[in-house]
Amino acid sequence: MQKIRALLVDDEPIARRGIRQQLQAEADVEIIGECANGQEAVAAIRTQSPDLVFLDVQMPLLSGLGVVEEIGVDQLPAVVFV
Repeated sequence: MQKIRALLVDDEPIARRGIRQQLQAEADVEIIGECANGQEAVAAIRTQSPDLVFLDVQMPLLSGLGVVEEIGVDQLPAVVFV
């Protein structure tokens, strides 16, 4: 079975932990990384090619919407805004 490769992006560690805990119960999801800001997210999306990104909208430096603009809608994996 192919697992969904997920990336967690939120500037609040407690929020990332909450998402991680919920996803750990899902056998078909593999968390491939976590990012604390939009700049880290852009780099991780480009290098790790996740299938799914849980993306915080409001973050310092680069917002979730800024990540979408930077990557480009055509290159962006599936996104769940958190």
